[in-house]
Amino acid sequence: MFAGTLTRNVETAAAKYTGMIHSTRFDIAIQLENRPKMSERSPDFDVTAVNKSGRKVRIGTAWNETGNTSGNPYISMQIDVGLGPFRVNAVQTKEARAAQSGEFEIIPLVSNGLMKSGSISGELTAMDADNAFTGYIANMMFDLEFMLIENSYKSEETHPDYRIEVSSPRGTPIRVGSAWMAKSSRTGNDYLSLLINTPDGDLRVNAVQNEEQRGGQTFSIIPFIDSGEQPQDAGTGLSLVA
Repeated sequence: MFAGTLTRNVETAAAKYTGMIHSTRFDIAIQLENRPKMSERSPDFDVTAVNKSGRKVRIGTAWNETGNTSGNPYISMQIDVGLGPFRVNAVQTKEARAAQSGEFEIIPLVSNGLMKSGSISGELTAMDADNAFTGYIANMMFDLEFMLIENSYKSEETHPDYRIEVSSPRGTPIRVGSAWMAKSSRTGNDYLSLLINTPDGDLRVNAVQNEEQRGGQTFSIIPFIDSGEQPQDAGTGLSLVA
């Protein structure tokens, strides 16, 4: 569960990029500094931060990348702040690319390994404005309240329709997943397919309407059952926004 921002600096600056990365456990100022490349796949940058003693330390590496389907540039980072390594991407909205802005948003990169849905409870409710949803998902080990916000990065048909966000203790929005609008080929009913990064791992669930809910604003979250109706590439989740 990560969020953050990254800004491209002027060419004369010592750090190519500066930014912040947030999670439910930390808020860290980071810099991306150029590093000599040993091969084509060597990292393009060192990711550095200042520790509690005031010493600058290397906490990861980063690569300049290009989206396979969109062709849009983004930055892939692998970072370890002492809690184990994690991966995030820094991407731009269509508006930022059009304005040739140096502003990026840091988003998590989920793995392809999925936990089993098991016993899941949850509900999703369409809000009256902004094409958004509010909801919760819970089991005996976690309880997450979240919102579905329209995905402003969507540029391909397979990209998610919504981003799933929770709030950090300080109120910073943290992206924890993606959601796709879908239609059942058997019943013709609309539903949402969700991929969520929970404390126990990546989780796939569907938000569907029963007979009593149909035509209303409320959906029930149920465990995912593979019926072959999942939106294409849904399993790759957050990597599709680049």
